[in-house]
Amino acid sequence: SKEQVLTRDNELCHLCSSAFIVNPQRTKVLCIYHNIYNSWGWVGGHADGDDDMIYVAQKETKEETSLKNFKVVKTEPIAIDSLSVLGHFKRGKYVPAHTHLSFAYLFEADESEQISIKENENSNIGWLEFDELLRKSTEPHMLNVYKKIIERIRKENL
Repeated sequence: SKEQVLTRDNELCHLCSSAFIVNPQRTKVLCIYHNIYNSWGWVGGHADGDDDMIYVAQKETKEETSLKNFKVVKTEPIAIDSLSVLGHFKRGKYVPAHTHLSFAYLFEADESEQISIKENENSNIGWLEFDELLRKSTEPHMLNVYKKIIERIRKENL
């Protein structure tokens, strides 16, 4: 059912939405240090029943960074990917391996705006230069996604 595809009840795949938040100069991206993945990366989360993926990315941006003033650069996703997630523990419960059907959107924010971590999900937050993200991400499968997005930003002058 449509409802099951939009929730984590589906054990095979989850719909997720992420935000690649850049500064106006397009030199840095706002990243969080994910507690589950032990890696620097983008902001995002599960649809959890919502079928408006850009709204999900906006909600996750507010929750995970405390940003209030950011703008959507493009309403179409900058990337859509199928991402493998290894089995892991979340809140003491085992989550089996599954796939994330990932929609990613390009947002813009000012580096001077106040940001803060969301303690139960991330333990650090900061603006990283694009190359710094590629060095600090410890998830090999995400590197190609980030590289693809950075290339699109540069190629399309977004």
